[in-house]
Order: sequence, then C-alpha cells, then structure tokens
Amino acid sequence: MHANQREEIKEAFAGEIVAVVGFKDTITGDTIADADNPIILEQITFPEPVISLAIEPKTKNDQEKMGYALQRLAEEDPTFKVKSNQETNQTIIWGMGELHLDVLVDRMKREFKVEANVGAPQVAYKETITRMAEGEGKYIKQTGGHGQYGHCWVRIEPKPRGEGFEFIDEIKGGAIPREFIKPVEKGVVEAMENGCIAGYPLVDMSVALYDGTYHDVDSSELSFKIAGSMALQSAVKQAGVTILEPIMKVEVTTPDEYMGDVIGDLSSKRAQIMGTQKRGNTTIIIAQVPLAELSGYATTLRSLSKGRASYYMEPSHYEEVPKNIQEKIIAKKV
Repeated sequence: MHANQREEIKEAFAGEIVAVVGFKDTITGDTIADADNPIILEQITFPEPVISLAIEPKTKNDQEKMGYALQRLAEEDPTFKVKSNQETNQTIIWGMGELHLDVLVDRMKREFKVEANVGAPQVAYKETITRMAEGEGKYIKQTGGHGQYGHCWVRIEPKPRGEGFEFIDEIKGGAIPREFIKPVEKGVVEAMENGCIAGYPLVDMSVALYDGTYHDVDSSELSFKIAGSMALQSAVKQAGVTILEPIMKVEVTTPDEYMGDVIGDLSSKRAQIMGTQKRGNTTIIIAQVPLAELSGYATTLRSLSKGRASYYMEPSHYEEVPKNIQEKIIAKKV
C-alpha cells in the first residue's frame, strides 16, 4: 500500500507492512503465520478506557444497525469497549478520550449509515481502599424444602496502584468445601464492580477468604456467592474507601509567545508541569493532567493560541482525587 495506491504481491516477509482482504475471523493482535511453521507473537497489552458516554439510535432503523456497527468497531479497536447498563437500559461506549469517541461515532455515521444521539462524556473513576479490614457475610434463607446457607469471612488489604485485584484462598481444615470457594470469589468480584461510595468499580486490593461455615444440606454455590458479596461489602465499609481519577500525560506544542498563557491554563486544571522542551520558536510543555479537567481542551487551546498550538495526550495512571472534588463526585452520584 502506498497511500491509496495498491500493488498486488505474491508473498510478504516479517517486518513488512501490507494490507490483506478476505479474512473473516481475524482481530487486532492476531499473529498471521505459515501453517507449516506456526508462531504466536506475545499478546499486545492495551490500556483500559478512561472515558465513556451513553449512545442511542435516532430511529428504529438505526437501532437495528447500531449493534452491528459497534461490534465491528470494537473488533477493530481493542481500546474501544461497548457495555450495557442494566439499570438504565442504555448502551455505553468507552474509549481513550473525547476525540477517540468522536471519531468512532463519526465513523459509525459515515461507514455504517447509523445516526445516533450521544450523551455527555463521563470520566472512568474508580474506587479503592486505604487500609486493611475484615468482613463477614452470612446468607440464610429458610423456605419449604431446601433452604439456603452460606457463611464466610474475608480480609481485604490495599495493593500498590495499578496492581489490580487478587483473590487469596486461606481456607484450612474444610471450613468451607472446595466447591464453594469459586462462588465466593464470584460474589466478591460482582460486589467490587458496584463500588461502595459512588458506584465506581473497586480496584487495587487483595481479598483473602480465611474462614466460614456451611450446612450439609442447605449450602449451595448461590448461597456462598451471595455470602461472598455480603462479606466484601461489610469489609469495604471499614476500609477507608477513596476515589481514583485517570491522569493523562499531555504534551502541548505552542509558539513561545503563548507559552505563559498555556501553562497558566494548565495550572488552573490541576496540572503538574513535568518539564518543557525548546524546538526552534516553539516550546513543548509536558504535563500530567486529570482527565476530568480536559473536557473541551481542544477549543480552549485554539482560543489561547489563535489556533497555532496543538496537543497530544495519552493515559498515564490513576491518582487519588482531592477530598473537596471527591465530595462533589459523590454528591452527583447520590
């Protein structure tokens, strides 16, 4: 491929960039190899999406096409996710930034002829714990015939930022039969998805299942799944939950005469200026900025620089939200 010029070739070698047609079951990240000499390259790790918005079709005809369009776009782009909100019955799309989602919505309109209404972008906040705590979950339900009985204790502890979730089985002496350990973990994971103080997913914590009891007749996978969820919720309430926000690495390239205004504006957005680099008559400003502060930044930057500055951003990491802003986030969710 040379721009829009195609040249048909008989073979391609490692390292060459080519375009192929006719593949039906390949997705981004797959390895294409000689069947007689198969090789699988290391899986590519993609960053988690940091922003979302609700999307709905404008007409019934668009509704039938939108699902297919979103599925195709998600197959192409591993950083684009599509989820359903069971409570609101909305379709939520997730991406790496406002521009990313704008481009995908535009592609859906141009390539798939789907018209859609979109909501305001929502930042992908998360929750985490700040100290160790223990919690008990006990689910007992007596009905005609078999009842339900599940009982467990868990201990939760914070993990370093970005290390995710770990479930630890510390059951000894058959306090809980082996077949009920996995259901407890499932209940814990489901409870983590719903968060604690603002409904955002809980991350960066370990959960150790260390004790419990069971009933020979009434215990079941369902009862222990519910008990696991209850135990996690009980422990989290004592663990000092806080909200995390995505921080973006931002690089702004601006003519020197606008550098002061650009840095001043970034500082007003809770940015941490990491450094600057000179390149001729322009300056590259490198900063870490909370994603929540970057809504509409392209328009702001054009205004500050008379359209002469540009910027690039990518996800960096998650950080704890300042207390005053955390209170506002919780108030909006309640």
